[in-house]
This record gives sequence, C-alpha cells and structure tokens, in this order.
Amino acid sequence: MELPPGYGEKTAANTVCKLKKALYGLKQSPRVWFGRFAKVMIGLGFKQSQGDHTMFFKHCKSRGVTLLLVYVDDIIVTGDEEEEQQLLSQHLGKEFEIKTLGKLKYFLGIEVAHSKMGIFISQQKYITDLLKETGRTACKPASTPIDPNLKLGNAEGNVSKASW
Repeated sequence: MELPPGYGEKTAANTVCKLKKALYGLKQSPRVWFGRFAKVMIGLGFKQSQGDHTMFFKHCKSRGVTLLLVYVDDIIVTGDEEEEQQLLSQHLGKEFEIKTLGKLKYFLGIEVAHSKMGIFISQQKYITDLLKETGRTACKPASTPIDPNLKLGNAEGNVSKASW
C-alpha cells in the first residue's frame, strides 16, 4: 500500500491512515463482505436463519419459498419460485460481481444429480478422490465396518469385545 498524495516522508513517520474500505486479503474483509451481503439480502425482503446465519430465506405470496446459502464465495440459490430466483440474481448482479453457473452439480464434496424423479445427492466422487489421495484405491469394500449385532454397554457397565 502507498500513502495518499500529499503525505511527505516526514509526516508519514508518525501518521496512521484509517481505511474506509476493507481490502481483499485482510483478516476482516470476509466479515465486512458478509455484513454487506446480509444487509443487501435483508433489504430484498429475505430473513436470515437463526440456525445457520449463512442461510437466507423468503416466503413468497404464492406460498413458495426461495432459499440462499452462502459458503465462502459460493452461493446456492434454490426454491420453487423461478421468477423470484431470477429477480434475486439480477439484484445481486447490481450489488456484487457474480457469475451464474447454472444448476448445482457439486458443492462441498456432495454431487447433485437432477432427474424427472427428483434430486439425488451422493458423495461417491468425494470418497473416490479421498481414496486416491491417500493411496487406498485398492482397498476391499465392506458392507459394514463393524458387526451389526454387536451389543455395546454404557461406559460404566460391561462392554462387549469386538472380534476383529
């Protein structure tokens, strides 16, 4: 960073500059960005979830709902109101630099497959990648890692020993 024009080297030695804007890469910049984002969402009529503060929702007049979930710099928008989702995308595009990637395919290690029967989620790709990364692709699968009939007691009582 450089000092603004007009600050000489003599005055700069004992001068502190107050930033009026959070800069990318600073510790507080994600919090400042999310604060601004939340203010925009609330201004658009969305409510912030109390259970997960990164989720916003809006109930529509037609009894539909639009949901938005934020994770770092990824945003998922879903719901049963297509028109509301398009309006939301337009409003967010005015406030922030966004890129719409279409239907959700992969998010946080979860694959999302869309079909006429509904939405199906799987972590197969995540697990396969994890096995490759750890060099365990040749491992033999097991339907259950532990005997399903094994009876375990509480911490104070008797505990059955597994025969591994």
